[in-house]
Amino acid sequence: MSFQPARIVITGVGLTAPNGNSLAEFRQNLLDGVAGVEPMDVRYMGRLIAGVCHYDALKYQKKKELRVGTRAGSISIYCAREALADSGVNFDAMPKDRVGVYIGCTEHGNVETENEIYAISKFDYDTKYWSHYHNPRTVANNPAGETSLNLGTTGPAYTIGAACAAGNLGLIHAAQMLRLGEVDFAICGGVSESIHTFGIFAGFKSQNALATHEDPKKASRPFDRDRNGIVISEGGALYTLERLDDALARGAKIYGEIAGYCVNSDASDYVLPNPGRQAECVRKALKNAGMAPQDIHIINTHATSTPMGDIQECEAIRAVFGEGCPDTYVNNTKSYIGHCMGAAGALELAGNLPSFNDLVVHPSINVDNLDPKCELPNLVLNQPRKVAKVDTILNNSFGMLGINSTLIVKRFVA
Repeated sequence: MSFQPARIVITGVGLTAPNGNSLAEFRQNLLDGVAGVEPMDVRYMGRLIAGVCHYDALKYQKKKELRVGTRAGSISIYCAREALADSGVNFDAMPKDRVGVYIGCTEHGNVETENEIYAISKFDYDTKYWSHYHNPRTVANNPAGETSLNLGTTGPAYTIGAACAAGNLGLIHAAQMLRLGEVDFAICGGVSESIHTFGIFAGFKSQNALATHEDPKKASRPFDRDRNGIVISEGGALYTLERLDDALARGAKIYGEIAGYCVNSDASDYVLPNPGRQAECVRKALKNAGMAPQDIHIINTHATSTPMGDIQECEAIRAVFGEGCPDTYVNNTKSYIGHCMGAAGALELAGNLPSFNDLVVHPSINVDNLDPKCELPNLVLNQPRKVAKVDTILNNSFGMLGINSTLIVKRFVA
């Protein structure tokens, strides 16, 4: 007898992005071309541009909890609580040991360590002034751990380190754990607090990969001939995932169904992507979903606005989709919000989910002069496009050290 894995569906979405603090607000700004990049002060480096979130951190936490915890933890708690509210689940009645929390993150701990070193520098580096909260703030499982503490969940709660593919990995891992029966309800996705560490700005600047532009809102410009680097951003998007039978039993609304996925590795360079391995990741995700390239209606690209990275991803997309996919449209979300690192994939998926209902593909903005090397069939630029059908979304997220992830979500059909 063949094994039929459980169908996994998305039933709740909670997010904070540089241009919106709910799915409705985020989506509307994507359709209206509203970017969320602004100047901010970065320690030792002066005034730079970044994607900054402006959510209400006190909505689900007290001031003391914010002082003790981290920005990544706060973003996670906000997004988790918003996703739970959106899902309509009776969370109080749910067995908390059957709830899993799986949060992707690019890196964690840098912010807190930098802050402590800066603080004790004012006291001749006397470590007696070092915070005794430093260790729990910097452990890799912090965002998921803070979320578990806030929600009172006693099931598995941990962070998935997957560079900038981490947002996709949060959903993929949750789907796997639900299918294995390890949990009955999952809170998952990705978060980032990256803008609060000067080290990441300095690192990208040293690589000549930090975006500059006289207008901050135009600095993130994937596919544009004049793109010059990444806009570093914070943010988060968490989802509630359930087995289909459980979601139907409680009458939940369903945003979409996890159709397929793949995670692979380049094994070729610390930083530079490998288009061959990216194409392989997409092909394997399609196979996992039982789909052909022409079955995909939206491809949300990872493209970060770096000169080589965008070109190489476009090469991978051409290799898989070619010219024979007239109903496949391509867009990019980083043009609005910059690169939200560990939250990128999760936020970018969220921004496209409403397309199942309104049949509109949000565009990539800030493309004044399309780079010929980034030209793709049905690349949606600067204005939203109404289309005949959106039944599938393919979400690409890639990261340093050669990690690639592709997640496919399809319209739910009973």
